[in-house]
Amino acid sequence: MKRVYVKEEFCIACTLCEIFCAVQHSASRDILRAFKRETPRPMPRALVERIGPVSFSVQCRHCAEPLCVYSCLTGAMHRDEETGAIVVDAERCIGCWTCVMACPYGVIRQGMYRGHPVAVKCDLCPGRDVPACVENCPNGALVFAEEAPHA
Repeated sequence: MKRVYVKEEFCIACTLCEIFCAVQHSASRDILRAFKRETPRPMPRALVERIGPVSFSVQCRHCAEPLCVYSCLTGAMHRDEETGAIVVDAERCIGCWTCVMACPYGVIRQGMYRGHPVAVKCDLCPGRDVPACVENCPNGALVFAEEAPHA
């Protein structure tokens, strides 16, 4: 299955991946409306980490052995049969955060859905050929591919 891979040597920590991820997951899918008018403000599923001069976008690895899925108490966290992506059914999520504790990469965040807490993570932007973070990365620091790019 295709995943988002990071080429950290090209990341400049511009955070456009976070911004376009949030817009993609907003109600309006309009950058100004999403950030100025929507409440709650849409949450990005990618997060840029900065450690000194090194920066890179961090998001779900859609693991072959997904500890988040195995730990989910309600079955809300599951693998999409069509795409293979690990996704969250917000209607079934009870916000117990076992997935947050189980994820070895720390990429599941606490969010809100219709007034109740839910797990929020990268879903590879269903309905798009390329996730919004990858499509809008100005430096090609994110790649959507079957295998990790060679350095």
